[in-house]
Amino acid sequence: MQKLLKQILTSKVYEAAVETPLEESAVLSQALHNRVLLKREDLQPVFSFKIRGAYNRIANLSEAEMAKGIITASAGNHAQGVAFSGQKLGIKTTIVMPVTTPAIKVSAVKAFGSKVVLIGDSYSEAAEHCAYLVSQSGMVFIPPFDDELVIAGQGTIADELLRQSAGRMDAVFIPVGGGGLLAGMAVFLKSLCPEVKVIGVEPVDSDAMAQSIAAGRRVKLDTVGIFADGVAVREVGKLTFDLCRQHVDEIIRVDIDEICSAIKSVYQATRSIVEPAGALALAGLKKYVRDEGVTGQTLVAINSGANMNFDRLRYVAERTLIGEKQEALFAVTIPEEPGSLFRFCREVVGERNITEFNYRLSDRESAYIFVGIAVDGDEQRQAFRDLLTTHGFENIDLTDNELAKTHLRYMVGGRSPHAQGERLFRFWFPERPGAMARFLSTMGADWNISLFHYRIQGGDFGRVLVGLEIPSGQEAQLQSFLDSLGYRYVEESDNEAYQLFL
Repeated sequence: MQKLLKQILTSKVYEAAVETPLEESAVLSQALHNRVLLKREDLQPVFSFKIRGAYNRIANLSEAEMAKGIITASAGNHAQGVAFSGQKLGIKTTIVMPVTTPAIKVSAVKAFGSKVVLIGDSYSEAAEHCAYLVSQSGMVFIPPFDDELVIAGQGTIADELLRQSAGRMDAVFIPVGGGGLLAGMAVFLKSLCPEVKVIGVEPVDSDAMAQSIAAGRRVKLDTVGIFADGVAVREVGKLTFDLCRQHVDEIIRVDIDEICSAIKSVYQATRSIVEPAGALALAGLKKYVRDEGVTGQTLVAINSGANMNFDRLRYVAERTLIGEKQEALFAVTIPEEPGSLFRFCREVVGERNITEFNYRLSDRESAYIFVGIAVDGDEQRQAFRDLLTTHGFENIDLTDNELAKTHLRYMVGGRSPHAQGERLFRFWFPERPGAMARFLSTMGADWNISLFHYRIQGGDFGRVLVGLEIPSGQEAQLQSFLDSLGYRYVEESDNEAYQLFL
């Protein structure tokens, strides 16, 4: 412990890394009723804390070792740290990365002049190939986490943290992959401020450290989730495990929805977009506050990285509402008859916001709808379900159903042999409660809705796709309805995509 403490205090990280700010978030502090501080490691030159450990390890190589060239395996951020350090020190660098690594990280590594080898679906598979290349080439391997100098480099964050906060903290939340960051910070914090809680945070599907500490030995996971690719590690380091087992107070596990919610919270607080692994600490902090009910404390989250693929933001936004317990998803059965949908909206939905509505005619007896409802916590979610049951609508709560959240919501639809005289329209509904009820109340009493799709998109208007069964001879009434409704619309009955798929 004393040796590692000395290595932290004498590390060479500031030849490449910068001291990052510790910022208080007024928004998060007010919402969580605690003083919330964010340590902005996303502001490093490579947008991640990993530059600290990588540079400290490489800068301590001998000239003979540097001449051999360096190599590492990484899911991305350590790779950028090594590549940046290699370029700065003039060392030939090879990086082995999983094929699943976000393109933004691969591009960044190549931009630093490193050779990139993409292989495997996880860090562990890339690491195995990296070990083979080391045995064949003689290059020097730079460990991503299980090395004293790497751990010491990451531990410099704790040194900064104590100086910036004057030690006035109740708990520090730290993301965990292989354990280098958690180990380095835990040793430093527990050496100087043992009263400060050190809490690691892992995804539920990549919780190697939590399982290892619980078992009292290193546990190798059969599979790991790759949403938070920066911490997708099947087995933690031997050294990091020993240090974390001694000095870490607890490990909190969070799911994808909670991580997505934390990404949004960081954005609202800083206007920066962190990657999933970068939001882990805040996700754990929020869960800790919710589960423990603490108030008035000073809590610190380490924003560990911001190498996010832009294309992933769509998925993050979709999952955020559920992660914040602001949306509940249900499968609801209603009678397949004119007016039943209007009764559902009037008697059950009321003034609640509908966040999503998917329906396709399947038979003439019952209609099965996939609906999202805006709620404020689990109590409102349960209250809505009770209301459905009270009004005789059979229902299934799908809020925690991964199949429904990831796939089903996009697949409700298809052809219907029962639809007769169907006309298809795209509408722009005002994004306010009651817009759908107005549509239904204005519609012809004997017209049947055969298709309905809507998903809240965060704009002033919602885009809605509606199929209507219009009896022969009622074209004039249909046009009158469309004109009186006052909503912008486009008819899509002749659209090739509609004819092909719906």
